[in-house]
Amino acid sequence: MNYKKFIKEKIKEIREIVGEEKALSVLSGGVDSSAVTLLGYKALERNLKVVFVDNGLMREGEPESVVKNFQKLGIKVEIVNAQNIFFKALKGKTDPEEKRKAVATAFYKDIFREIIKEKKIKFLFQGTILTDIEETVAGIKRQHNVLAQIGINPQKEFGYQVIEPLIKLRKDGVRKVSKLLGLPRSICQRMPFPGPALSARVIGEANRQKITVVRKATKVVEKELKNSGAFQYFPVLMEDRATGLRNNKREFGSIIILRCVESVDARKAQPTKLPWKLLEKITKRLTTEIPGVNRVCYDITPKPPATIEYI
Repeated sequence: MNYKKFIKEKIKEIREIVGEEKALSVLSGGVDSSAVTLLGYKALERNLKVVFVDNGLMREGEPESVVKNFQKLGIKVEIVNAQNIFFKALKGKTDPEEKRKAVATAFYKDIFREIIKEKKIKFLFQGTILTDIEETVAGIKRQHNVLAQIGINPQKEFGYQVIEPLIKLRKDGVRKVSKLLGLPRSICQRMPFPGPALSARVIGEANRQKITVVRKATKVVEKELKNSGAFQYFPVLMEDRATGLRNNKREFGSIIILRCVESVDARKAQPTKLPWKLLEKITKRLTTEIPGVNRVCYDITPKPPATIEYI
């Protein structure tokens, strides 16, 4: 594919669709939403409003980091505090698909619809890619940003039209587009992060306490594996608990699963053969720095039969 031509065509297409109206782009900090935002900005400039929805489910310091990165590109990002909305939506939800549905509904119905109504905006940009569509349509797992392909008409349901410039690309293609758009390497090469964010890395109900645990674990894992060269790496907090021993006393503690895989476009993946000493170091940090965690397991299952994410 000629990616320079792709960018020119998409900018022209966006201008034709939006015209003199205003559009909204919602950043998550990942490469997909970042590429879409920059495409939209190059096409619409001041007619594009950019927000970051602080759902309480992101990495530590994510909202501030996203705002800072896009300020350097000349793009103003507004932070929308919606933590209470998302934790209320997730309360009592343990089934993976119910959790994904709750997050999607909170985004599209409770957050986006209100912003668009308030700002009198008619179009929403989102970074849906081909893999999102394939996994949702195949019934593997519902991606929160897939709508029309499963029979949801956003114009009818929510009152706005969705624009998806990257829908025919996979992750490797999006990275190439991002580089040509001038996004920094830290964004272009950033590893995938799930739409439901850290709620996808908590088995069972994703309440504030569990999200805090997996957020701390994520900080440790990402720091220790940043030079691994892997496609994706992250911790998962299990619902079950395990018997342990701390300070010569019995402890009934939390279990963390460590996932680290090699892939190109997320369709297939193989577990990374991490050095044993590195695994020991990560385990020691997780079990000493995060209260209540007393067991760490390394997942060596490829995709397929497993998916990369747990939920």
